[in-house]
Amino acid sequence: MILNVSNLSHGFGDRAIFNNVSFRLLKGEHVGLIGGNGEGKSTFMNIVTGALTPDEGTVEWAKNVRVGYLDQHTVLKQGMTIGDVLRSAFEYLFKIEARINDICDLLGTAAEEEMDSMMEELGTLQDLLNSNDFYIIDSKVEEVARAFDLLALGLEQDVTELSGGQRTKVLLAKLLLEKPDILLLDEPTNYLDAHHIEWLKRYLQEYENAFILISHDIPFLNSVINLIYHMENQELNRYVGDYDKFLEIHEMKKQQLEAAYRKQQKEIDDLKDFVARNKARVATRNMAMSRQKKLDKMEVIELVKDKPKPEFNFINARATGKIVFETTDLEIGYDKKALSKPINLRMERGEKIAIVGTNGIGKTTFLKSVLGLIPPVSGKAQLGDYLSIGYFEQELEPTNNTCIEEIWQEFPAYSQYEVRSALAKCGLTTKHIESLVKVLSGGEQAKVRLCKLINRETNILLLDEPTNHLDVDAKEELKRALKEYKGAILLVCHEPEFYEGLVDKVWNLEEFSKLI
Repeated sequence: MILNVSNLSHGFGDRAIFNNVSFRLLKGEHVGLIGGNGEGKSTFMNIVTGALTPDEGTVEWAKNVRVGYLDQHTVLKQGMTIGDVLRSAFEYLFKIEARINDICDLLGTAAEEEMDSMMEELGTLQDLLNSNDFYIIDSKVEEVARAFDLLALGLEQDVTELSGGQRTKVLLAKLLLEKPDILLLDEPTNYLDAHHIEWLKRYLQEYENAFILISHDIPFLNSVINLIYHMENQELNRYVGDYDKFLEIHEMKKQQLEAAYRKQQKEIDDLKDFVARNKARVATRNMAMSRQKKLDKMEVIELVKDKPKPEFNFINARATGKIVFETTDLEIGYDKKALSKPINLRMERGEKIAIVGTNGIGKTTFLKSVLGLIPPVSGKAQLGDYLSIGYFEQELEPTNNTCIEEIWQEFPAYSQYEVRSALAKCGLTTKHIESLVKVLSGGEQAKVRLCKLINRETNILLLDEPTNHLDVDAKEELKRALKEYKGAILLVCHEPEFYEGLVDKVWNLEEFSKLI
């Protein structure tokens, strides 16, 4: 056994996340860790990696297991380059080298009896460096950087200047250089383009060791896992097979429980009725008491309350003019460095368009240039008339506000009841609504941001990766709402199954790129 988690309980404040759950990971198991937003998937990962101490329970790893963790919330510090991050994969080897240097320094003054053990340790450590290709680290870093299209960016590039997808690729590349025995992957496809999602899929399919994968990307999940652990209502349940198999068994179990519940409720009603009618009569008092005892001892089946499902309904403003925006020889980029050739595109009233292309090609930059949030390198983007714009940014640093305060800032005229209702409609419970935004999961934070968007009148939506972090129910509901929306939609998205059947056109920015 690689990992054994026993009787784990954990919560934040008065919000329980797990209650006495257990988990085991065996050699070669490819586990999908699934559950709705806020059920505790990332918290579970933080507990098994030791970043969080659980309230109760134990986490035991097999001896000498090296764990690699791709965390959706990893912070990369300013001043670190791509090369620095990739080379940090070999930190343990640099420590061994430092120890070798220390031993060499001590050998000159060591007593004869110490020298033998020092020489033995020196030999062992030197073998470790040789067997781990320590002396060709730079060429290994270069090789992996090339595979992830990072070489073109330059290994000296500051990591804080990268797009979300480029950052994910750097962290993935570092993980692969570490060659861990176990991979823990928290939503690895969120910012990746289609090409690298396909690459990661093949890599995980051929991966011989065990991994635990959190993902809301069902086609991706189905293609790489052989086991499901499902988190729901503070429980963790194991299912053999892929996500589709899990759904089938989960639905069957739910129906069986509901049937057993209905049968038991009828029996309880019958027993109560008998007791009420017969307890006062001498002739039947004993029979009534015996049925009362049966009632008292009965383990009552409880149905789990369904989690609130989100409802997204966008409010349509008056129609835009015929042209929503038009670009004329628009070159996008930063600091006068162009990412694109001249772009000449036009969006008309009511059109729904997806923007696709490889990471770092400038999809977010294009949106911001159209909105006038960043200046073009050359050319121009002209917005049309009568626009009521709704913009969903890919990443936002959460504030210190509670969810209620966050919505109140946007809609100061709302009563407390209206604010709570608006958040509840987005699938957030009372406990979430009263929490600070920054302690919520990525999916719950996205629902708070969507709440702002759907409560404002708009006729053009610019959505930058809105499905990142959203669970299956929320994604389905968002797609439904966007299909019904009467205004125009410009959508950056890496999930074809989300935008297919929703948009009329796909713009691939690779056609305009200077990078390809």
